[in-house]
Amino acid sequence: MSTASELQSTVDAMVQPGKGLLAADESGPTIAKRFKTIGVESNEEYRRAWRDLLLSTSGLGEYISGVILYEETLGQCSSKGTPLPELAASQGIVPGIKVDLGKIPLAHAPGDEITQGLDGLAQRLAGYRKQGARFAKWRAVYNISPTRPGRLAIEANADALASYAAICQEAGIVPIVEPEVLMDGDHTIARSFEVTEAVLHEVFHALHRHAVVLEHMLLKPGMVIAGSNAGKASVEDVARQTVQVLKRTVPAAVPGVVFLSGGQTPEQATAHLDAMNRLAALPWNLSFSYGRALQEPPLQAWKGLAANVAVAQKALLKRARLNSEACLGRYETRMEVDEG
Repeated sequence: MSTASELQSTVDAMVQPGKGLLAADESGPTIAKRFKTIGVESNEEYRRAWRDLLLSTSGLGEYISGVILYEETLGQCSSKGTPLPELAASQGIVPGIKVDLGKIPLAHAPGDEITQGLDGLAQRLAGYRKQGARFAKWRAVYNISPTRPGRLAIEANADALASYAAICQEAGIVPIVEPEVLMDGDHTIARSFEVTEAVLHEVFHALHRHAVVLEHMLLKPGMVIAGSNAGKASVEDVARQTVQVLKRTVPAAVPGVVFLSGGQTPEQATAHLDAMNRLAALPWNLSFSYGRALQEPPLQAWKGLAANVAVAQKALLKRARLNSEACLGRYETRMEVDEG
């Protein structure tokens, strides 16, 4: 199989109507914070047990087409000895890998950040492929204030995202491009729209410069939403503004847009996705790539106890099913109670 046909095959498997991605790629510090909320120590065995619980959930592949894993997880096995990427693939879930090495302050740009990890990326991707990964993810972060992000941050992060995407495609790995405009702050939804538009314009200019094949990538943006310390916009307003900014910036050649939940509650993230999919027909498949918005309910149910695995898996399956309905514009808030 040629690299192009292999990339196309992976994209086709990931972009299926009514399916989305499970983001289970939390770094060490992030998963430690999540575990702290349930009183569980973040050691390798608990992390393995948690990700085993997620990927062994019977029926998950009906709603989830891909899973983003952390490097540690790529090399771990289930309680029955099956490598976790293989466990995902057995349910028709494509295994992927987070490849960036986190963010650091951007020099000469106070308050702005840049993502690192390009050095040695091609070699790392070759190893990840041998472990079963078929796609990758790289996250760039944009802080909002009246003056941030600055031009330097917008351009530097776009160039890094495009470099990463080009290296992935060369290696036969589908890149997920994630430019996350953060919710943190008291900015209005109008300011969120303005920054998101500037960021996405620059990202696609950079992707073009680096000759990235748009048909063989996915975009993972945040929704256009007011800052967490500002007044909330209506579900319909978030949906309209987000779709409008995508129409202005994202070429129709991109096969799928998989939103991050970015600090929204599980219910908000599902309702916003549903409202977008109720709008007029769009050129891209609009779906989800949620971490906390899928994992929070099952995590609270699990509490690190083997006796709670079944109830936690039921909670995960419920959220996956509701988000599947949202991908098809068929979610109704009453489902939260009916299926509770």
